[in-house]
Amino acid sequence: MARIETVTGPIEAAELGTTLIHEHLMARDEAVAAQWPDAGTFGGIPERAIGPGEEFEAAVEAASAAVELGIRTICDPSAMFLGRDVTFMRRASEATGLQVVPCTGIYTYDHLPSFFASRDPDQIAELFVADIERGIQGTEIKAAFIKCAADEPGLTENVEKVHRAAARASVRTGAPIMAHSRPASDTGPRQVEIFAEEGVDLARVQIAHTGDTSDLDYIERLLERGVYIGMDRYGLELYHPYEQRNQTVLTLLERGYAERMFISADSCATLDWFPRETIEQLLAAGMAKDWDIRMVPRRVLPDLRAGGMTEDQERTMMVENAVRWLTGEPL
Repeated sequence: MARIETVTGPIEAAELGTTLIHEHLMARDEAVAAQWPDAGTFGGIPERAIGPGEEFEAAVEAASAAVELGIRTICDPSAMFLGRDVTFMRRASEATGLQVVPCTGIYTYDHLPSFFASRDPDQIAELFVADIERGIQGTEIKAAFIKCAADEPGLTENVEKVHRAAARASVRTGAPIMAHSRPASDTGPRQVEIFAEEGVDLARVQIAHTGDTSDLDYIERLLERGVYIGMDRYGLELYHPYEQRNQTVLTLLERGYAERMFISADSCATLDWFPRETIEQLLAAGMAKDWDIRMVPRRVLPDLRAGGMTEDQERTMMVENAVRWLTGEPL
C-alpha cells in the first residue's frame, strides 16, 4: 500500500485514520512575524490573547483536543504566506501524537513578490517539486500535497501562474492539489479548467471551501469534473450559516456524493490577521461560532448523523477519501 508523508515521516496509508482535511496549527503573516516578532496574535482554542512565543502552546492545545476527540490526522495547508513552519508542526505532532500532513505551494489572492513575479510557472513548479521530493525548509520533511488559492479578485495573471505551477508540479510528482476557492466569485470551474488544461488527474484535485455555498448547480458542476470538494469552513458563519452547510451536505449524501466530499473547519490554532478588538466584534456579531478544531467531531458529525448520514458515509468522508486523494489508491 502507498505511504503518506507527515511531519514526523512517512506512514502507511492505513495509518491515516480519521482525518480533518483542512486545519491549521498556526496561520500568520510570515513577513510580519519575521520583521516584528513581538506583534500580537490570538488563539483559536479557546479565543484568547496569545503573547510572543506562545503559539506553540496554543498549537499543542488544539492538537491535543483533536486527538482526545478521536482525530488521528490533519492536513495542514499552511503554505507560503500562511506562515508555513514544518519544524513547528513536527514539534506539535511529537508532543501530542496528532499526525500532520504538510504541503507546498503559495497562498495568494494576487500579490507575488518580485522573486516569483519575474519567474514563469515552470520555475515556480521546480520549488514545489523540491519540497515534495527533497524536503521543506532545509529539513527531511516532505510535502504531501500542493496548495494554491483563488478568491475575490478571481483568476488574475499571478493567481493563474501559481495554479499552473501547482499543476505542473502535480503532473511531475503525482502529488494532489488543494485549491482554495470562492464560490461567490465562481472561481471553482475556472480553477478546474486550468488543471485540466495542464493534464492534472482531476481525481487528485480538491476544491476547498465549496461548502461556502448551497448552490447545488454550482457544486454539481464541479463534482461532474471528478474533483473532490471541501465542505470545510464549519463555524465561519460569515461565509455561510451552519444549518445551510449541513443541509447541503445531507442533500449531496442523498445524491450519492460521499466519495467526493471532505468535512473540516479550516480552524487556526493561532491567527494574526486581525486585531483583538476586530475578533471580539466578529464573535459578538455571530460571524464565527464554535470555530475551532473540535467543531467537526463534537458538533458537525453528531448533527449529520441525526440528519441521516450513515456510518459508511461518515467513514468514507472522514477516513477513506483522504487516502484516495493523497495517494490515488483506495484504502
